[in-house]
Amino acid sequence: MTAVFSDAAKDQQVLRRRGGTLAEDLRDELEELIVSGTLPPGSRVDEIELAARYQISRTPVREALKALVTTGFLEARPRHGMIVTSISIPMLLEMFETMAAFEGLCAKLAARRASHGEKAALRAIQQRLSASVGEGNEEAFYAINQEFHELLYEASHTDFISAQTRALRKRLAVYRKNVTFQTGRMAATIAEHERIIQAIEEGNPEAAFRAASEHVSLLGDGMADLIAALPPALLRVS
Repeated sequence: MTAVFSDAAKDQQVLRRRGGTLAEDLRDELEELIVSGTLPPGSRVDEIELAARYQISRTPVREALKALVTTGFLEARPRHGMIVTSISIPMLLEMFETMAAFEGLCAKLAARRASHGEKAALRAIQQRLSASVGEGNEEAFYAINQEFHELLYEASHTDFISAQTRALRKRLAVYRKNVTFQTGRMAATIAEHERIIQAIEEGNPEAAFRAASEHVSLLGDGMADLIAALPPALLRVS
């Protein structure tokens, strides 16, 4: 599978609006395309094509690709070149377990440190999220859900922990989106968020940890359903 990009002129304008070095801007642009699923796992990313597409030299392209290999978004495979990383089922299970622990820790710390304003903001996002379920707008739900988790990380008032949580969440974004769109999952998310919010409002760190980690973890039928729903191209078989 070869990477598919949008209009070339538009791509060049987007890259030049970012304001960093060419390598940094291209790295950020490609990371967003991967996280959104525009460049799905298994897609081939060609250095020459990128240089021509964005009208830049191959040196910043190489730097951007190396940076994305370091963060796990890309990998170099023999005879295939650079491709968007796909994840094996055992690794996916491990990453979801780690994500559950990170989310739980952020919620636990938020229960101890969140301000009144942050607690009110979590409530406001929850109300918008509930409304989007009634509207049946899956994409809107997914975007608002991301806002909820982002605020949860901010409310933990950490640097390293929240940064690691965000990084892992990005790596799992394509797979998590498949979870969100499973039948009944959006309604379940509302109930699970409510338990997280209540624990934070009550200042109960242990309950917050448990609620948040259970919200993210997928055990038994939940993980089986996710794997069954994933397109084969998203999973690494060897």
